[in-house]
Amino acid sequence: MTTIDLHPATIPNVPQPDFSVPLPPREGERIIQFREALREAMSHEMRQDKRIFLIGEEVAQYNGAYKVSQGMLDEFGAKRIIDSPISESGFAGMCTGAAMYGLRPIVEFMSWSFSLVAADPILNNIPKMLYMSGGQFGCPIVLRGNDGAGGQLGSTHSWCVEGLFANVPGMKMAIPSNPYDAKGLLATAIADPDPVFFLESERMLGDKAHVPEEQYYIPFGKARLCRQGDACTLVSFGRPVNFCLEAAETLANEGIEVDVLDMRTIRPLDIDSVIESLKKTGRVVVVDQSWPFAGISSEVITQIIEHGFDWLDAQPTRVNTADVPTPYAKDLEYDYLPNPDRIVDAVRTVLN
Repeated sequence: MTTIDLHPATIPNVPQPDFSVPLPPREGERIIQFREALREAMSHEMRQDKRIFLIGEEVAQYNGAYKVSQGMLDEFGAKRIIDSPISESGFAGMCTGAAMYGLRPIVEFMSWSFSLVAADPILNNIPKMLYMSGGQFGCPIVLRGNDGAGGQLGSTHSWCVEGLFANVPGMKMAIPSNPYDAKGLLATAIADPDPVFFLESERMLGDKAHVPEEQYYIPFGKARLCRQGDACTLVSFGRPVNFCLEAAETLANEGIEVDVLDMRTIRPLDIDSVIESLKKTGRVVVVDQSWPFAGISSEVITQIIEHGFDWLDAQPTRVNTADVPTPYAKDLEYDYLPNPDRIVDAVRTVLN
């Protein structure tokens, strides 16, 4: 049998990320949208490596359902920007085979809610292939798309899949909270030899921030300390990081300063940074936009107790979505999701 060595990724003539290079500044005059940052990361990697292609519903002729891939068909052509049928199981399964034989697919799910019909290839095959083949076949696939409540889309189109999918070993999971991190984390995901689940938010695609023009790579498993304080540690990832920062502003007006940690990746999880912050604050609130039962917040709190119990001055607490299906009504959806008001109340609770 002819085998292909895909792990680790030692690709001739394709530069690999050098994480020793300092990251460019987060502040500057070049302001672009979250969706544009994603596009820049994909386009740069595709120019360097012709094995990379993007496939999904409406990614080509329509320029992407959310315009993330706008203009990419014109640059890369129909063999590398591929419109798929409405069959997530079909094109995710096809990309499993493509990755095993040397290509590097980027699979766009219009919504991670729709990925549930592709559960067999993305959970039962892709993360396990390297192990099951004895190291002969890897699956360097990036699976990306919109995760969580998109704004009055109802229960079946508002899945937060991280709690469900992160349970599976053999893959990595990145969840950016801002345009700068979106570009750097997606570039790292595309270059990674392992499958990466990349969870975006439809509600953040229009967010604007400084994003450097050059390509840069943010290492997985390294949390970012967004704000410093000594009263409590707020731990979050993805869109709720922004709610934590809003809550931190409110608390600061009361003389309460908190650490805000953006985990950036769930697998791997930077529990060391959480414990370092806990040593200073003694209190922790985990903010997670998925359901509370057996969710990411449960895992984070478990690891905090395992590794940092002696530094806890109060029991850890969490802010999740309510343990009900996602409501459609706008006001109910707001109350259902983690929001700054609920986070402020949680911090006050652990301080008292």
